[in-house]
Amino acid sequence: MDEGKILVVDDEVLLLGMLKEAFGSAGYTVFTAENAEEALKILQKESIMVMFLDIKLPGMSGVELCKKIRIENKVGIIHAFTGYSNLYGLLECRAAGFDDFFVKPTEIKMLLKAAQEAFAKLKRWEIDNCGLT
Repeated sequence: MDEGKILVVDDEVLLLGMLKEAFGSAGYTVFTAENAEEALKILQKESIMVMFLDIKLPGMSGVELCKKIRIENKVGIIHAFTGYSNLYGLLECRAAGFDDFFVKPTEIKMLLKAAQEAFAKLKRWEIDNCGLT
């Protein structure tokens, strides 16, 4: 059951692998990147509407990556996750265009629920009928 594509970006290789396995087991097609530049290359080739981005990435930050994604993709649902939580970080993420914010460590079931809700929202919005995916 392929419910959709998910992009996960994190420089923690073990976490990246764990999330790829968890989302994959839930029926999603999962693309992974260890940095923002890899993520942008993937997004040039693939239409992905649900994303999970780490905030602290080597080179370009997850916040800057989100801003770049939002230039082309105004509708996709982008989740932030970080080990560094504070109100400023949350506000910065919201201003950059993130739709949700998770603090590490986050339970896998919470991320799976967020993905499920994101795809349900996209379906409700009838994104497929608009040619955006």
